[in-house]
Amino acid sequence: MAASSKSKKITSNVVVHVVLLLLAFICLAPIVLVVFNSFKENSEIVRNPLALPNILHLENYISAWTTGQFAKGFWNSIQLTGITIIIVLVCSTLAGYVLSGKRIKGSGGVLLYFMMAMTVPIQLFLFPLYYAFAKLNLIGNIPATSLILAAVQMPLAVFLMRTFFLNVPKELEEAARIDGASTAQVIWNVMRPVVSPGLITVGVLVGLQAWNEYLISSTFLQGEKNFTATLGFLSMNGSYGANMGLLMAAAVILIGPVIIFFLIMQKYFVDGMVSGAVKG
Repeated sequence: MAASSKSKKITSNVVVHVVLLLLAFICLAPIVLVVFNSFKENSEIVRNPLALPNILHLENYISAWTTGQFAKGFWNSIQLTGITIIIVLVCSTLAGYVLSGKRIKGSGGVLLYFMMAMTVPIQLFLFPLYYAFAKLNLIGNIPATSLILAAVQMPLAVFLMRTFFLNVPKELEEAARIDGASTAQVIWNVMRPVVSPGLITVGVLVGLQAWNEYLISSTFLQGEKNFTATLGFLSMNGSYGANMGLLMAAAVILIGPVIIFFLIMQKYFVDGMVSGAVKG
């Protein structure tokens, strides 16, 4: 009986590992192909995109960097992403703290509002927003565009931060209040260290969305000097669409920082998602 149970467990583990390896292959294969083809000439890619490069054409990366204006694009992307993350973290932390303990009247209505806001597509507001931004001369303004991105990401961020605040024992806040701590001190000195996994989780989610965002940035960041790295890459499709090696190198330049960032932060991201899934 024990041998049969052990055999079933081994079989189950083998099946699980095979499925995970298959999923990993499906996810990684396109990225590996892009990296391999980024070192090839266009003729080599057309001849056999699955073959290894005979000669490493590093000039593809040099041309892609200058053609896509990635130096300026990365700086604009860093500004856009950084400002968006700061806005979302500050606002969602305060809102999550207030809504987690029903500290205001009508908190249920506020939660319902955020829930409904998650279902409304941003496309409905593009025209009035563009009209308002044009009147205020804010087209091409990165901080102003960050406000729109932050507003789009805010409902989900508020729900996540509220969940993390719900996991904080009430005794911590009560003890701080007895010691005379103000609300700001409670949030910063007591709550913030406890919900730091949530802050990291929200920051990673918002950062990845802001970095890869196209619709809003292409609408409100007009002019090449305001292009993000994503817009710089997409602008190459028209003029350099026939040079696949150049486009592959540009794609590696674009996704490289995102992959490195996620690999560095994945431990904290996973820990935050797990610890935030206890209460809802």
